[in-house]
Order: sequence, then structure tokens, then C-alpha cells
Amino acid sequence: MPENDTRAPSQAPAPAPARASEDRLPAAPPTTAPAPGYRAVFAVREFRVVFVAHLFSLLGVVVSELALTVLVYDLTRSPLLSSLTFALGFLPYLLGGTLLAGLTDRLPPRRILVVCDLVCAGCVALMVVPATPVAVLLVLRCAIAVVSPVFNGTRMATLADILGEGDLFVLGRSLLRIVSQSALLTGFAAGGVLLTLVPPRGALAVTATTFVVSALLLRLGTARRPARAAGGASGLSGTWAVLRNRRVRALMLMFWVPPLFAVVPEALAAPYADEIGVSTAALGLLMCALPVGTITGELFAGSFLSAATRSRIVLPLAVTGVLPYLLYTPEPGVALAAVALFLAGATGAYTLGLDAWFVAAVPEEQRGRAMTLMTAGMMTVQGIGMAGAGIAAEFAPVHAVVAGTGVLGTLCLLVAAAELRATERRDGADRHMTSR
Repeated sequence: MPENDTRAPSQAPAPAPARASEDRLPAAPPTTAPAPGYRAVFAVREFRVVFVAHLFSLLGVVVSELALTVLVYDLTRSPLLSSLTFALGFLPYLLGGTLLAGLTDRLPPRRILVVCDLVCAGCVALMVVPATPVAVLLVLRCAIAVVSPVFNGTRMATLADILGEGDLFVLGRSLLRIVSQSALLTGFAAGGVLLTLVPPRGALAVTATTFVVSALLLRLGTARRPARAAGGASGLSGTWAVLRNRRVRALMLMFWVPPLFAVVPEALAAPYADEIGVSTAALGLLMCALPVGTITGELFAGSFLSAATRSRIVLPLAVTGVLPYLLYTPEPGVALAAVALFLAGATGAYTLGLDAWFVAAVPEEQRGRAMTLMTAGMMTVQGIGMAGAGIAAEFAPVHAVVAGTGVLGTLCLLVAAAELRATERRDGADRHMTSR
């Protein structure tokens, strides 16, 4: 990690020449050039294809989750099995992220993306079959969750091939995250509208189509690239090969620790609304405040801050990310709670600088695996955070649990930041950090 302002992530090693796409813009601007902005990212034709495919794939995931939850409840009338359908979206990430991560570097990336989309389409298509029992529906939900980290990690690594390792990559990642956060605001609403027009199995049929469209876009609109490391280690040995690098481990911790605590107020939004006696509309405001803050913070950082500035704010924003939860201490009303959530979400702007550090630190032949592990870990810790919040709320008032999260989370983030500081090299060459 850079030790001063002159070693911003934009000074990472220059990206390799384009391997396949003639439409691609230069991968990274000179360090003296101003930040390119989001418009420059959309000028890259191949990224536009990936972006649109992401919209279709994300739509498929969000609507299928909602439709499957409704379908399971209709078939069983069991709230437990219905909620388990959502939980299964988190738990298998760890399995897929650790055991299948090696595929992302040993196979051509476009093939992985297309196959993962088709696997998801096939699983959803089987859900549409009326004779499919509930147990099989849940297994199919698990299968989608298992391949999801492989798909996400491969796509993230491919962005570095398409956009280079500099500022365009950071902004491209930011745009995909913004779309994902926006799905929290609009995706379930769109799915709810769809379910008023068609039955759950009909909605699932629509989502199967969205996965197929995403696969076609990626197959026809992106360049064929060779595997990064066809002979790389597989399974857990390959995972350990990535985690032996102390710098990479520290960066992954900084990706994992914030969401572990950030999800607590969202997980407890309904109990908190009940605790303070507010309406369903107020609950919706609490659910929206955090993603709105996240989108606002990312858009501001990506549009108005230079790469050097985004590098400087990584640790300050990350460490203070859950401090706004202390506003829950006096059991606030909806307005103050929403402000706390918005502020916490806005600190998520640190991820732009952290993305630049991460892609600079990971060797190219391990990039797909490392990014798959990182995304799998982020999903897994969110599931753990939600479960932990629920357990804590059984023994303490909800507002006390959220405020306590602000304290405990900040202490953990200080430890993670100290570890990241310890991996700095005076020459700023993140990629060549030694394992310790």
C-alpha cells in the first residue's frame, strides 16, 4: 500500500497489451492525466457488453430469489423453508469460492462466464417444472449459489483484461457495484410487480431467459482470451497459494470485515421498526438508506476524486465505516436511523481505492482465483453477520445491538487496517510483496 500521496494506485505496473479486442481503449491513463470518469469506461465497447449482460444476469438473480421464495411458501406454507431459500443464497458461496476458484485461472474466462450463466438458466428452468419437489428446488438454489462466486470472480478478473489495471478498471468495478446496489432498491419491486402478473413459476421462466440472454451477450460480444495459468494448482492448495501472500490476505480482510458488520442494521430493520412502533413505509426507508448512501458515495468518488485522493481515503473511510451506527445508542426515530445508515453507506467509497490496490497486488496468473475468493468471502461474511445480528437481538434490544456493532466493528477494522499498513513496501510495488 502506498505510504504517501505520490504512490497512488494509478502508479501500479502498466497493464499488458490488449490480447484480443481491437475496440478497447488504452488501459490506464498516465499518472499526470486527470481521472477519466465513468464516460470513458462506457466508451469501451467490450465493457458495454459486459455491463448489459450484468444487468440481465442480476435481474435473473433478484427475481428468481423472490419468485422461488414465494413458490416455496406457496407449496409448504412454511416461513422457515421460505426464509431458508434466501439463506441458501449466501451459504454455498464459501464452498464454490474455495473449491472451484481455481477454474477461473485454468480455463478461458469467456467460457467460464457463458457456462455459469447457462448452468443458472438450466437450474431455473428445472424450477419451472411443476413436478419438481421442494427439496430439489432448494438444491437447485444451492447450485446457483455455488457457481455465482466463480462467475463473479471471473468477470472481475476479466474487467482487468478489458479495461487494464488502472483507473478504468476501478471505475468499471464501481459501475457494476452501483448496479448491484440499485437492484436492492428496484429489483425486488420489479419482481413484485411481475408476480402480480404471472405466477411464481412464470416469473422463474422469465428469469431463465435473462440468464440465456446474458450468456449470449458474453459469448458474442466479448473477446476470446486464453487461460491465465492453465497448469495452476487446484482446490485448496491453490487457494492457499494465494493466501500465502500477506499483502493479499490483508487486502481481503479489508474487503471482508466491513460488510460483516455493515449488514447488521439491515438484518434487524424489521425488528427495529417493530421496536419503535413505526409503519411499513418507515421500514422501507430504513431498508433503502444504506444502499442509497453506498451509491451516492461511489458516484461521488468515481466522478470527482482523483485516483490519488481515492487512495488516501481508503483507510480513513474503511475504519470509520460503522461508526455512524453509534447514533442508534439512544434508540433514535426513523429519520436519525436513516441518516446513520446513509452515512455508513457513503463510506463505502473506500472500495474504489481498495480495488486498485487489490488488482495491483495479485499476480495475473492468480487474479481470477483471488477475486473469486474475495467475492465469495464477502457474501459469506454477510450471511454470518446477519445470523450473528439475529442471535444478539435475542438477548439485547435491537438499538443496543446496532450501536454495539459500531463499537466492535470499528475495533476490528482498526486491527485490519494495522495489518494492511504492515504490508506496505517503501517502493510502493504492491505486486511484488513477499509472503510472510
